[in-house]
Amino acid sequence: MFIIFFLDILRMVAARMGQWLNLLVCALILLKADGFNVGITYVENAVVKGAVCLDGSPPAYHFDKGFGAGINNWLVHIEGGGWCNNVTTCLERKKTRLGSSKQMVKVVAFSGMLSNKQKFNPDFYNWNRIKVRYCDGASFTGDVEAVNPANNLHFRGARVFQAVMEDLMAKGMKNAQNAVLSGCSAGGLTSILHCDNFRALFPVGTKVKCFADAGYFINAKDVSGASHIEQFYAQVVATHGSAKHLPASCTSRLSPGLCFFPQYMARQITTPLFIINAAYDSWQIKNILAPGVADPHGTWHSCKLDINNCSPTQLQTMQSFRTQFLNALAGLGISSSRGMFIDACYAHCQTEMQETWLRTDSPVLGKMSIAKAVGDWYYDRSPFQKIDCAYPCNPTCHNRVFDSNLFKIYKIKYSTNFHNFKSILHNQ
Repeated sequence: MFIIFFLDILRMVAARMGQWLNLLVCALILLKADGFNVGITYVENAVVKGAVCLDGSPPAYHFDKGFGAGINNWLVHIEGGGWCNNVTTCLERKKTRLGSSKQMVKVVAFSGMLSNKQKFNPDFYNWNRIKVRYCDGASFTGDVEAVNPANNLHFRGARVFQAVMEDLMAKGMKNAQNAVLSGCSAGGLTSILHCDNFRALFPVGTKVKCFADAGYFINAKDVSGASHIEQFYAQVVATHGSAKHLPASCTSRLSPGLCFFPQYMARQITTPLFIINAAYDSWQIKNILAPGVADPHGTWHSCKLDINNCSPTQLQTMQSFRTQFLNALAGLGISSSRGMFIDACYAHCQTEMQETWLRTDSPVLGKMSIAKAVGDWYYDRSPFQKIDCAYPCNPTCHNRVFDSNLFKIYKIKYSTNFHNFKSILHNQ
């Protein structure tokens, strides 16, 4: 969530900005008013299985138990946080919460889809709700046995996913009547890549579906005409040894790096899948369409901070990106088991925050909030496959506006230079 990202930034600059920063941190914690804190659980027994974070520390998750009629229902939500594509960027990531459970905060705020209040989360409030922390850098697909003692990097994301699921099954998920795998950003990609694996954990009688929030990353060229994201994903897959854990129906036809893109592999997913995505996804606009390396003079800088600052030419380019995104969605195939909520917002990850999941002023599509659309689709009350009109047609959007100073810090720490592509935080 944005709060966690902001706290990371504040800690990073604290040494230079003085003790007043502590007051800001406290104030930001108080901003989590719509949520409630949930403590961390470490999967210690995963270490002996080699199922560990980049630095060798145990995986972790946050678990709020279900109650009442939801006691046998389980929602497993995967945290996002970008990827690392080589030893250099993974070593940087290893020092953060995205590569080590030693660096993770002990409590996180649950809100939106993870809320335990019926008015905020009517269909899932009383389920067992879990947030799995992301610490491998490859959307839980990596699996390299060897560990180089020179860097002590562990590329074991696929094992982490399995170990966490085994731990949850032992804690009662094996008895689930209803089960959902969801995720945001890189975690949304995880929920797509692992959707059928998650389904396979349960008996045939268990109702299992997957949600992917801001996880439908597309293979598009940037504003300079280069294919940086395609090359980047290829490096992620090669570095982490991910190919063996990507769908064989895709890797038998295409190079493994391409199979990291949902547009090339999602059609083969047999488990019901719901895609929640902004057609003008702010992360994809900033890191796929107009990364810093493709914009050396900073022409796109102001536009990326606030879509209201975009020039007519830039908006036209973004409309073209939307068209590419919608064309890539065709990779899902035409099926009644698919759901989609594709709004015209400049946003990224809309299920974790109460303001965009369900509130009186939340984004709507066809007069329906994300929470209502997802809930109706999950419970088979009604299908939902809607694509919004083009920007700026939807007045209910919560378009992201980024602070210029924070963005400069972010660019320094998480460079988008292709040759030194840092681990990029999912909320940005």
